[in-house]
Parts: sequence; C-alpha cells; structure tokens
Amino acid sequence: MVALSACDTVTEGDSRAFGDGTAAPPGAAPGTCWGRNVTPAVIETVTQQVMMQPAEVLADGTVQRPALFKTETLQRIVTPRRETWFETPCPAQMTPELVMSLQRALAARGQYHGSAHGEMDRGTRAAVRRYQADQGLDSGVLSLTAARKLGLIALPRPDAE
Repeated sequence: MVALSACDTVTEGDSRAFGDGTAAPPGAAPGTCWGRNVTPAVIETVTQQVMMQPAEVLADGTVQRPALFKTETLQRIVTPRRETWFETPCPAQMTPELVMSLQRALAARGQYHGSAHGEMDRGTRAAVRRYQADQGLDSGVLSLTAARKLGLIALPRPDAE
C-alpha cells in the first residue's frame, strides 16, 4: 500500500516525488489538494501435479510403467489493484495549530497516545491511519472528510456557491 499526497509543493508522500507526474485525479477543482491510496492486487499462485498418463500395472501387481505427471502453475487475481483518490487539507491549512488540534482530537478518540506537539510525525500518521480505517481509507495522510468529521475544518455552507 502506498499513500500519496499531492499539492503545490513536493513533500514526503507527494505523488510527484515518485515521478509519476500525477497531482490530482481527472476533473479535480483547481486549488484543491489530493491524496492517493493504492492497494496492490492480491494474486494467488497454485501449483498442482496433473496426471498425464496412469501407471500401467500388471495382473500380479507389478508396476510395468509408473504414472506420468506434469507440474502446472496457475495464477489468478483474487483482489484487483485499487486506486482511491481523496481530498486532503492543503499544506497551508496543515499548520502546527491544526496538527495539535488533530492530535488532541485523535487522543480523545483513543487513537493517538503521544503529546500534542504540532508535528505530523510517524505516531500522528499512524493514528490518522487507525482513525480513517473505520471509514474504509487505509492511509496516514489526513483526508478532508476525516478532518471535517473531527471538527478541524469547517464544512462548506449549503447556500455557498
């Protein structure tokens, strides 16, 4: 699994840092920031022995010719590769104050066990991943949906254009 975040600057996890040139999904609104979660395909490999010719056994039980087998290896995709795009807060929004609020909100929900220091460190990303897993997103990059659910980013007004 790879979590990627793409905005105006190249940061750890930015899709452009991996050289694929992708910054947002097709049709994304200008000025929005996006993360991408890629779940690799699960492939099953089965190796089996297939009898090509049965053994030839004489009436007295003596094996005249042993059975002839060949080995076959088959592969099939159990779960296809999945790419999920999700909107993220842009870097300008990810201030130390917002990250401290994120850490406190995750701690209140039992997901984060460190201090609220305002840095998006490994422990914070792991807590974000645990929190977002309930929403079906396996990523340590904070989604805009999760940020709003935690009360960190205002919801757009229904009457706003």
